[in-house]
Amino acid sequence: MSLKEKLFADLKTAMKEKDAVKKDTVQLIRSGILQIEKDKKIELDDDAILDVIAKQLKQRRDSMPDYVKSGRTDLIEKLEQEIQILLSYLPEQLSETELEEIIRDTINELGASSIKDMGKVMGAVTPKVKGRADNKMVGAIVKKMLAGA
Repeated sequence: MSLKEKLFADLKTAMKEKDAVKKDTVQLIRSGILQIEKDKKIELDDDAILDVIAKQLKQRRDSMPDYVKSGRTDLIEKLEQEIQILLSYLPEQLSETELEEIIRDTINELGASSIKDMGKVMGAVTPKVKGRADNKMVGAIVKKMLAGA
């Protein structure tokens, strides 16, 4: 079953179970996919759909501090549920230890030695962890490792 078919099946299930948060989240994913397909006149494969989901996950994580700052507990709870739903469609996320190992290996492969090599390292690491790690976390670890190198 493709990811697109799974999303459609989950949407139907959420509607039957009257799970409004899951229904809304899946509809947003599907509308993001449809928008890209119409704009680019292409059919998205599972990898491209994972990119759409990862982008929506990043948007929600980025908006969390604003909700916390404004004290909107109702929206924070909904946002946390949406994040869990989005994570359920992505591959299992890498732990910080696994991520550090991948980054360390990449730094050694490239012979990177200073913070000036950060772009080169990020360019090599990003495809390896695509969909399995937040780029903000990857960037922070790369910066820490290159600064200490």
